[in-house]
Amino acid sequence: MNLLELNDSLIEIRQQEESLQWPVFNEALAWELGCTLQLAAALNEAAVHIEIEAFGRTLFVCAMPGSAPSNADWARRKRNVVQLLQRSSLAIGLGLKRDDTDLQRKMGLPDRDYAPHGGSFPLRILGSGCIGSITVSGMPEFDDHALIVSVLQAWQDNGWQKPALAIE
Repeated sequence: MNLLELNDSLIEIRQQEESLQWPVFNEALAWELGCTLQLAAALNEAAVHIEIEAFGRTLFVCAMPGSAPSNADWARRKRNVVQLLQRSSLAIGLGLKRDDTDLQRKMGLPDRDYAPHGGSFPLRILGSGCIGSITVSGMPEFDDHALIVSVLQAWQDNGWQKPALAIE
C-alpha cells in the first residue's frame, strides 16, 4: 500500500468513526448487535471471534465454528488498542505504517498486549465519546474491519434498530 492509498484509507476510516455513532447504547443493544454480527459472520462463512465491550464490561462474546483460541487473544490485543487510543485498530495500524513506526517505539507498548491490526472499532455514543469497542478477529485485517463497518452501516440505515440481514 503506497502513501496515497494509506492516507485515503485513513480518511475513509475517520469518516466511518465519525458517522457510525449510536444515539444511545445499552446492554440489550449490545446483545442485538452481537447477534447481528454473528449472523453476518455466518452468512460470510467467517470463522471469527466476536466481542463487544462497553462500560468497562464484556457484553457479548461469540466464537464462530472454526475459530481458534488465538482469535480470542488477537481480539484482546486489538481491543486494547481501541481502549487506549479510542480509534479503530486499523486506523492506528495504518497510521503507524505510514509513519514507519510501531507502538513499541512510539509509546513503549508491548506487542504481546497491543495489536494495531484491523478488526476493532470504537463504540461511540453521539455527543458522549468512546464507551467501548466492537471486535472481530479471524479474517484478514481489512475483512475483520469491513464486517464490523457493514453491520454498523446496516444498523444506521435502519434507524439504529436491528436490521434484517438477507440470507443469500
